[in-house]
Amino acid sequence: MSDGDGRDRWERGVGAYASQLGLSPDEAAAWFRERYGERFAEEAINAAGGAWVDDVLSPRDRSLVVVATLATLGGAEDRLRTHVRWALEHGSSRAELEALVALLAVYVGYPRASVAMEVVREELAHNLHRDDAA
Repeated sequence: MSDGDGRDRWERGVGAYASQLGLSPDEAAAWFRERYGERFAEEAINAAGGAWVDDVLSPRDRSLVVVATLATLGGAEDRLRTHVRWALEHGSSRAELEALVALLAVYVGYPRASVAMEVVREELAHNLHRDDAA
């Protein structure tokens, strides 16, 4: 990695993915390299380092935007599942996530939104059970 701003961006990206994946920064970088290869890992981590900067939007706001985007795309249920968990960690509520997906149904269609709602509700149920066990 380069030094200066490039290094800072890399560290922010690794930190964002470490938080999302529940890993240490070193583990997150290794996870990306092993799963996607060096080149893709570098691109993804640097992109996250620019996208997940806490400047204007809070991590909670960013999480809601990403959940909405993944729900809209469709076919990204595994990624949606991860981002729903991260949205909860960033302070989003059950009511907000369900209202977000219900609103999306009007704009992206009920088939896509219903799949997203299934994922959201599964993660909410899983999160509730995890909280009960703690």
